[in-house]
Amino acid sequence: MEAMEDDSSEVKDDHNHNYCGGKVRAALSSQVPDGVGAPEPVCPTVPGGEPAKRQAKLWSGSPRGSKFMDSDTGSENSEVSEPDCSAASTEDKFRLDSTSKFRKGPKSRVLNAMAIEDYRKNHWPNLEEAIDRLLIQNLSDHISVSYAQIYGYVYKCVCQQHSELLYSDLTSKITAHLQQVSTQLQASPTENLIENFNIALTQYLASLQCIVPVFIYLNKFYIESKLNRDLKEDLMKLFADHVAEEHLRKLMPLLIKAHSMPFQVHPSTMASVVKGLYSLRPEWAQLAPALFSSFIPQIHPPAVESQLHDYADRDRKLQMELSMKGFPRGDQSRKRASEDS
Repeated sequence: MEAMEDDSSEVKDDHNHNYCGGKVRAALSSQVPDGVGAPEPVCPTVPGGEPAKRQAKLWSGSPRGSKFMDSDTGSENSEVSEPDCSAASTEDKFRLDSTSKFRKGPKSRVLNAMAIEDYRKNHWPNLEEAIDRLLIQNLSDHISVSYAQIYGYVYKCVCQQHSELLYSDLTSKITAHLQQVSTQLQASPTENLIENFNIALTQYLASLQCIVPVFIYLNKFYIESKLNRDLKEDLMKLFADHVAEEHLRKLMPLLIKAHSMPFQVHPSTMASVVKGLYSLRPEWAQLAPALFSSFIPQIHPPAVESQLHDYADRDRKLQMELSMKGFPRGDQSRKRASEDS
């Protein structure tokens, strides 16, 4: 009986069909027959990530077979389980960006085309729908979006080497949305431009708080490692290029005018717009230092002792301007008696 088992050259598929991210309790390196290398992991494990497609692995090259621990029961058997993806200790054991090439050959090109077709039909449509809902949501709306499901689609795309394609589709989608926002602002009345710009910026920042976390896997394994950039910074730059810069020449004079006439625009709106512009591009503060310095500290250079008289003159001039516009200096009747003597 043992001889028959030893002569068997086939190993049956593991009845458990372990996932890519499952725990394989046997030490592969110590139990693999001589001359047979351990298989490369097909994808990395990430907490909460989606497992890869189940796959059966067959060992050959040794007449005796190999014994492994069953991943569920802990018992020994002659069946082979999927390798634990966490066994990869170095980055070059798994390559997650889509720039890695398939091996040359007609079969590989067919597999590559099939993988891209699967991405186009199954993965990206679901992600596109979720991105649309996150971008157009109102602050008062409560949209039901499964962030775990979105993260799962992103995880699969990165594991299947579609990182470059996914990043291109994501930025193109958001760019198209921002171009629509810019068109809507162009049709906005001048007296409402500051308020409408603030609404667009606030809504976009709220959307990024949802989009960036679920694309963190793409950010870590492609944008940061391959492009040496950050996803949030890239998406903020898109708003600066396609919305803020398009309306800056019209918006800045309105902000300066509103700043010279207190309460013409609500103070919270003024602060939100000015701080938002500064976060998009700090160099815009040099276009109106007096405006930005009212909401952001350290816009002006540090004070020097030789200019103290100039600072005092500016304060007196400001007080006179406010007094001429009807702003009282305060209730002088409540001064202490000692101050009158």
